[in-house]
Amino acid sequence: MSTLPTRHIVWDWNSTLFHDIDAVIAATNDSFAAYGLPPITLERYRDLYCVPVPKFYEKLTGRIPAPDEWALLDATFQKSYALHVTSCTLTPGVDVLLDGWRNAGRTQSLLSLTAHEDLMPFVSRFGIDGHFLRVDGRIGPPGGGKAEHLARHLEALAIDPTTVVVIGDAADDAHAAREVGASAVLYTGGSHARASLEPAGVPVVDTLEEAVALAAQ
Repeated sequence: MSTLPTRHIVWDWNSTLFHDIDAVIAATNDSFAAYGLPPITLERYRDLYCVPVPKFYEKLTGRIPAPDEWALLDATFQKSYALHVTSCTLTPGVDVLLDGWRNAGRTQSLLSLTAHEDLMPFVSRFGIDGHFLRVDGRIGPPGGGKAEHLARHLEALAIDPTTVVVIGDAADDAHAAREVGASAVLYTGGSHARASLEPAGVPVVDTLEEAVALAAQ
């Protein structure tokens, strides 16, 4: 009698496991102020946000920022985010979900486009390192594709992509999963509204508990 393969979850970090969306909004509004734009609400941010990030500013202003403008926006955002993020915590219930998945004999890992040297202190701070087979942040300058990053991550783990479920908060997570042959579940509690996620063609849920339940299937 055949059985289904054990599922492996690849978790996204920012605004998925790590509830930093409030810091993101605060930093975005600080960068907007430097650019002469009015502040944005969380709801409008979720409706408009996209990657690459200069496209997000194009939606707001009608043009992509010039290189010197982008440098100012990015520097202001990063400085503000570093200040606000210190008070952010894990998404409520994450500890229970990570424990439950591991205790069920399943495996999980963490993948983020946050710089690896910035990611690791946060993961260690919350004491969740031991839940993951592997943790990979971005190595090198920003701008690389999520699919390429995911492919390297799974290759290092020697895991069949068809047994993998990516859980993240952006359509880019679903596109990356599709490119490597994995599945995905998208979470509305992060940077994107449901209406922005549903066109990705994968399940969209409002809680990480729902995401894990789908991954188990």
